[in-house]
Parts: sequence; structure tokens; C-alpha cells
Amino acid sequence: MAFIIIYTTHKDMKDAERICNHLLKKRMIACVNYFPMKSACWWTGKIARCDETVAILKTRKENWKKVEAEMKKLHPYEVPCIMKINVESNKSYASWIRKETK
Repeated sequence: MAFIIIYTTHKDMKDAERICNHLLKKRMIACVNYFPMKSACWWTGKIARCDETVAILKTRKENWKKVEAEMKKLHPYEVPCIMKINVESNKSYASWIRKETK
């Protein structure tokens, strides 16, 4: 079974937790890690700088489209960052992800 990490950014911890707790309750993801960060990007023709929260979600590869669609519905950003990274893990962690997700 293949696994992925989904990398997302959010306006703050409250927003990240709201969206990711929803995904956890639906068993679409097994785990999430949160990190505060500073961002800089091109937005509406100029460089924008802000504080954000990164969320790194762990799930099965086959959950990608479902998680992506759910995040698009819930995310307040006009253009949310939702990136998929294919990963491999140790067997016991892989078994745990399988057990905790649908």
C-alpha cells in the first residue's frame, strides 16, 4: 500500500486545526503535524509576507482526491496550497496508517 504526505498552509493554527480535525474525524488522515512559519510569496502583483501555519497530513495514497476535495471546500484561501508527496515508511508506521484511515 502506498502512502502520501499532504503539505498545506493555513492562515493560523485555529484554521489549520479546524480543517484537519474534520479530516481526522472522517478518518481520511491518520495524523497531522503543525508548524508555525513565516511566508513570502507573489500575490496580486507584489510580494506578500505573512505568518501562517503549515500542516503535514499522513494518509493512504488512495485518499488523495478525497482529502484534496474536502480541503478545497473548507479552506478560506482563494488559492490554497495543497500538495501531495509520495512517501515510504517503516512497516509498523505503515500498518498504523492503514489501521487508522478508511
